[in-house]
Amino acid sequence: MIRLASLLSLVPLLSPAVAAPQAPAWRFVEKGNSGIVGLESIVVSPTLAIFFDRATNDPLHTPDGKVAWGALWDMETNKATPLELISDSFCASGALLSNGTMVSVGGNIPAAEDFNQTGAVDGRMGLRLFEPCTNPAGTGCKIFEDLENLHLAETRWYTTSLRIFDGSLMIVGGIHEDTVFYNTDPVNSIEFFPKKDGGVPRPSAFLARTVPVNLFPRAFALPDGKVFILANNQSIIYDVETDTETILPDLPNGQRVSNPFDGTATMLPLSPPNFVPEILACGGSTKPDTTPVEELSSQDPATSQCARITLTPAGIAKGWQVEHMPQGRMMPEMILLPNGQVLITNGGLTGYAAVASIGVTSGNSNADHPVFTPILYTPSAAAGKRMTQEGLPTTNIPRMYHSTITLTPQGNLLLAGNNPNGNFTTLAPGEPGFSSELRVETLDPPFMQMVRPTMSNLPSKIAFNSKFTVSVTMPPGVSTSTMKVALMDLGFSSHAFHSSQRLVFMDAVLSKDKRSLTITSPPNNRVFPPGPGFIFLTVGETTSVGAHVMIGSGASPPVADQGVSL
Repeated sequence: MIRLASLLSLVPLLSPAVAAPQAPAWRFVEKGNSGIVGLESIVVSPTLAIFFDRATNDPLHTPDGKVAWGALWDMETNKATPLELISDSFCASGALLSNGTMVSVGGNIPAAEDFNQTGAVDGRMGLRLFEPCTNPAGTGCKIFEDLENLHLAETRWYTTSLRIFDGSLMIVGGIHEDTVFYNTDPVNSIEFFPKKDGGVPRPSAFLARTVPVNLFPRAFALPDGKVFILANNQSIIYDVETDTETILPDLPNGQRVSNPFDGTATMLPLSPPNFVPEILACGGSTKPDTTPVEELSSQDPATSQCARITLTPAGIAKGWQVEHMPQGRMMPEMILLPNGQVLITNGGLTGYAAVASIGVTSGNSNADHPVFTPILYTPSAAAGKRMTQEGLPTTNIPRMYHSTITLTPQGNLLLAGNNPNGNFTTLAPGEPGFSSELRVETLDPPFMQMVRPTMSNLPSKIAFNSKFTVSVTMPPGVSTSTMKVALMDLGFSSHAFHSSQRLVFMDAVLSKDKRSLTITSPPNNRVFPPGPGFIFLTVGETTSVGAHVMIGSGASPPVADQGVSL
C-alpha cells in the first residue's frame, strides 16, 4: 500500500514549476518599429512623440505613396503613423513654444536621388509647426509648413533651438550647407522665432571663436533669463536682452563636447529657494580641433571626462570640476530623471560623429565600439561617488550616430534610431559598420514594476508663483520624507543633445491625511520658461506618471514677464 505522504512527495515533480516573481529592476524592453530612423524626437502630448529623419528611403510611406521622414509615435500602442512634411528635417532642432506648439527648426538640402521618392524641398530655412494635439492617437493632427511666409532668416543645418523666458525660441549657430567634416561654412549668428530685431540675425563673436567644432551648441536658459552656451571647449553666458556675452572658463584638459566631437551636456535640476544653476558636460574628445581630417580615426578613444560648474560668482571663479565616467563616450546623451538623477546613455567608446568623413572609418561610421550599458549620475552625492552602472541593464541595440532618447510621461525612457549611413541601409552579417535601426525600445526604471504614487485633479493651467492643491495616493509603507515634486520640460533630442530639457523642483506640503498635496509653482517665467510641462511626484524609490500642464498664461510668444522676481 502506497502511503499518502509518498504520493504527496511526488506532487512537486508532477506539477509545473512556478517561477518566483522578478524583483523590480531596470529593464530594456523592445516596443516596435519606428518606420523611419528616429534621429530626432520630442514628446508632444501625454501619449505621442514625434520622430524626424532625413528625407530619403525610409520604409514608412504616407497615404499618397511617398516616403515619409516624419512620424507620430503612439506610446500606448507602440505604432508609428507617417507625418506629411514638405521640407527636409534632416539634422534639425526643435522645441515647444509658450502656447504649446512644437516647432522643428532648420534642416538640409535633400539629395537629388531622393527627390522622386519624397518630393522634399530644401529644409535649411524650414519651420515646421505641430499645434497641440488632443487626440490620444494623433488622429487628424498634422505638421504645418508655409515655406514662402514662415521661414528662418538664414539657412541653418545642425542648429540649436531653445525655449527662453518669453516663450519664444532662440536659434543658435549651425552650418549653411554640407562640408566634409568640420564646420567650415558656419552660421555665426543667433535669431529668434517669432522674429526679434526686425528679423535680422545677431552676429555672435562666441560662435566665430569656436569653429570648426561648434555644431549643435549646448545652450541652456538660466533662471535669471540669460542663456549659458557651450561649444567646442568654450562657454559663455549670453544676455538676450542686451545682446552681450560674459566669457567663462574653458573646459579642462582640452575636452570638446559639440558636434562633430560630440560629448553632451545638461543643466542639473533647479531647486528652491535660490534655483542655483549648475552645468554638467560629459564625454566627447580631447583631440585638437586643428587635427587634419585624414588623421582622425574611428578607433580614437573618446574621453571619459565630465566637467561640472556652478554658475555663481564663486562657482565661476572655482571653474570646472572634473570627474570621470566608467568609460569614455562619443555621442552620449544625458536625460534628467524626475527624482533628480541623470541617466547617461548611448554612444561609442571611440571615434567621432558624422558619416564616412574621416581618415579611418568603420564601414560608413566615424565611430565604433557601441556602449550598451547606461550610467546613473547622482548630482547630490560626493565627488567620486556620483556615477554607477550597478543594477543597470545592457541592451544589444547600438545607439550611436543619428539615435535619440527622451523621457516619457510614463517616467520611462524611449530610445530609437542609429544610422551612421548616408540613407536607410541594411548591412549583411559581418559587413563593417552599422545598419539603419528601426527598433524602438524603452528603458524602464524599477518603479515601473511597483505600486506608484498617483496625482489627480490637477489644474490644466498653472500661474507662476501660485499655490495649487492636487489629490494624491501614496504607495503603502513608503516614507514620504523623501517626497519630491518635479516640473519638467522633456526637451528635444538630436545629435547627443537634449535642448530645452529642464527640471525645476517645487515646494510641496502633504496634508495630514496624506490625501492631498499643496504645491508652489516656480516664481516666474525665467526659472521655468512659459509653456507646457509635466509634473512628476517621486516618493521614496517610486515616481508617478507625469501630469501634462500649461505653465503660465498659454499665450503665443513673446509673452510678458509673469510671477515675481527673485
